[in-house]
Amino acid sequence: MLPAGQTEEAAMSNERSPLITSGVCGLTMAVAPCGTVVDTAPDSASGSPSKEPRKLNTFFGVMVPTILSMFSIVLFLRTGFVVGHAGLLQGLLMVVVAYFIITLTILSICAISTNGAIQGGGAYYMISRSLGPEFGGSIGLMFFLAKVFACGEYVLGLVEAILDVFGVDAETSVSEGVRVLPQGYWCTVLYSSVILLVCLVVCLVGAHIYSRMAFGILLLVTVSLLSVFISSLAVKPLDFVITHTGPGNQTVRYNASYTGFNVTTLKNNLGSGYSLDYSTNSVMSFATVFAVMFTSCTGIMAGANMSGDLETPSVSIPKGTIVAVMYTFIVYVLFFVLVSATCNRTLLIQDYGFLQRINIWPPFVTIGIYCGALFAAMCSMIGASRILHALAVDHLFGLPLAPATITTSSGNPWMAVLYTWGLAQCVVFAGQLNAVASLVTVFYLLAYAALDLACLALEWASAPNFRPTFQFFSWHTCLLGILSCLVMMFVINPVYSSGSVVLLLLLLLFLHYRSPTSSWGYISQALIFHQVRKYLLMLDVRKDHVKFWRPQVLLMVANPRSSCQLILFVNQLKKGGLYVLGHVQLGDLDSLPSDPVQHQYNFWLSLVDKLGVKAFVDLTLSPSVRQGTQHLLRITGLGGMKPNTLILGFYDSCTPEDFFLQDTAFCGTSAGQGTEGDNFGVDLPSLQAHFPPVRHVESQRWLSPEEYVGIISDAVKMNKNVCLGRYFFHLEGEGKQSKVDGSERTIDVWPLNLLQPGCRDYQDVCSLFLLQMACVLNMSSKWRHARMRIFLNVETESSDQGWVVDEETFRELLKKLRIRASIKIVPWDSVVQHHTQAGAEEQSHALSDHFLSAVNSMLMEHSSQAAVRFLYLPRPPARHSRSQTYLAQLEAVTSGLGPTLLIHGVTPVTYTDL
Repeated sequence: MLPAGQTEEAAMSNERSPLITSGVCGLTMAVAPCGTVVDTAPDSASGSPSKEPRKLNTFFGVMVPTILSMFSIVLFLRTGFVVGHAGLLQGLLMVVVAYFIITLTILSICAISTNGAIQGGGAYYMISRSLGPEFGGSIGLMFFLAKVFACGEYVLGLVEAILDVFGVDAETSVSEGVRVLPQGYWCTVLYSSVILLVCLVVCLVGAHIYSRMAFGILLLVTVSLLSVFISSLAVKPLDFVITHTGPGNQTVRYNASYTGFNVTTLKNNLGSGYSLDYSTNSVMSFATVFAVMFTSCTGIMAGANMSGDLETPSVSIPKGTIVAVMYTFIVYVLFFVLVSATCNRTLLIQDYGFLQRINIWPPFVTIGIYCGALFAAMCSMIGASRILHALAVDHLFGLPLAPATITTSSGNPWMAVLYTWGLAQCVVFAGQLNAVASLVTVFYLLAYAALDLACLALEWASAPNFRPTFQFFSWHTCLLGILSCLVMMFVINPVYSSGSVVLLLLLLLFLHYRSPTSSWGYISQALIFHQVRKYLLMLDVRKDHVKFWRPQVLLMVANPRSSCQLILFVNQLKKGGLYVLGHVQLGDLDSLPSDPVQHQYNFWLSLVDKLGVKAFVDLTLSPSVRQGTQHLLRITGLGGMKPNTLILGFYDSCTPEDFFLQDTAFCGTSAGQGTEGDNFGVDLPSLQAHFPPVRHVESQRWLSPEEYVGIISDAVKMNKNVCLGRYFFHLEGEGKQSKVDGSERTIDVWPLNLLQPGCRDYQDVCSLFLLQMACVLNMSSKWRHARMRIFLNVETESSDQGWVVDEETFRELLKKLRIRASIKIVPWDSVVQHHTQAGAEEQSHALSDHFLSAVNSMLMEHSSQAAVRFLYLPRPPARHSRSQTYLAQLEAVTSGLGPTLLIHGVTPVTYTDL
């Protein structure tokens, strides 16, 4: 307890502490008490100084790489392929569909990127911080693979363009002029490897060199584009003979022509004409052509992937991406119309590099193709390396990605670049651009669907902190984006799509099993909260009906070390109802600087996780246990989910056993188990240290007999059912690893009030409640095959033989209640004769020791082998002076029995009609 002055000072210190820490530009900003800002930079993975500050603006950091990535190889090398096979109308439809999908995704990207500070990792960072580590990690890895495959695809396209100019003639196989490069599968792989090595060198130098090259390359590509448009007006019609190597190494010749702007050519190219693709020797279709065309749309994340190098990513990403997409859309539409009106279908289908043939100076197009393809490959490699580095830094996949955390002094993740280069080297063994186009497109569509899902989840969760400055989106656009991506995935290639979804699910399961630690927040928790609140409002207590009754339990726990078996047993008894572990911390908040209960929740929740029970935890601070229990009985739960049953451990002088010393989950016998913590900072040693040792014989009792009986009395007054559990530390087989099914167990039920022999009512509320609880236990997984026995106590020597009629009535009742149990008749004349003949008012407390001993002996005789016993709990005395007598009677009756549950029910729980 602190003096008043120190208390106020501590409170004021807490008020001056920051609400959150913000990591911007790799720095952790902390506000000192005086208001000064202190920058602390984390060490890099290599132990080098802090990273270089971000310095890329919207144009150079987002627009330039996005435009170049979207032009890539499709603009110069596959425009004719798309228009030739699909025709102008279907080609434009493909462009509209593709841009419609990416526009919906861009809206989601803009919303997420303007909702907080973005670090390195681009799409992965957005998804993981929105959806949590499992979904973010799995989609991030698949997005990394998509970038790797795209890098290989762009390199193969570049090699194809190089061989179109410098490759030896396919017909003569003889070097002529500049055509000196031999062609063939292994030659293609060799050239691709050399180009990949060039990309590797540039990416190892760093993003600043890459961004400086980008603007120069954009200028060259722009000049190439202008040359194409000018050539369509300046170049006169031309005829060509195109040769390809057909089946059996036979040379096939095609007559093609460039007509200039011609209405007839335009009309002929309006419709589709799907035919054989000379590069893969397979017949094209709408899906295969769209897959190739969509690779031009995979560049929308080029700017977002550079988020770690952008000066203001939350401003640059939305603005730069939207402008770049609008620009490329206009260029593609103009290009499609241009080639449809000037080139016949044969030229478009049989020569993917036809733009060089019809240019006023062919090197213009050659330079544009080389620059665009080379930059797109570098963009994919550097983007993939950033994603992999972010995955490695977050430790989602453990040791395999650990080296990828290593960076240079300037922050360039060179090991991640090497990883990416090695995998891209494997991709180029495909040999042809069109062979990997479908796989690249499917991976990208899945990543885009995940981004839309992330935005949709944030929107549906309605979290107050989701306040993006970009407002042009809604859950409709997110949902439409998800559906569009998934539909087009399966239209393009059902096999690749199914395989990618299966891979995603496997990664999800792997990350869920690893349970990676994160402090990012889980969107699932926000969604669950939103739905639970909605359904709790619908759960109207006024519509409760007895036929849908289920136990909703508040179990008061003083020390979990001695109560674990009871906690596990009650978990079987809840039957899908509410289960709350309650604990009262003694104290007065007025005399304390802060609430001591708040920091205890993590320890109790970790205990719940280790025991494997489905329970909530509710703790309170109170001057007395009785008052604290009253608080919990009143305020625990919400709406229609509030406890209707209070369960207490038995009050006796037995020395409790320490369950933590018996269970390997707590004593840490496994190697390394003692230091392994959960995701919330609670390891086994701290969990053990938090809960005090079990009570010894000489230990002070924090609860008096009068207070204990008062708790029972309070619960009954509050119309709560009460159960007292004794000897449950003897119960075995309740743990989550136990395979017990109850086939060797017996449940014994004694529905009569054994302390009042004159009462023969087996159908009062308390007796029926006792039967219901036994039946509920018999329905649980570990007690499903247990045998239930119900004992009826009768006085056979009495002149009144009404017990025979009572037995038949009781059998009929069990039949109506659908309770499967065997009935045992127990004569107890010898027990009753020990009962005192005091007046009715005194019978509840004036019981002789002989009678109590006789009742105990009867129970021992018939129920000694039972796994658990259910006994009738008499109503507690109204006078506090009789509390000790009441407890002594209960202790005497249950002495040495084994696991026993004394039950007093006050609410009707059985129903015989439909």
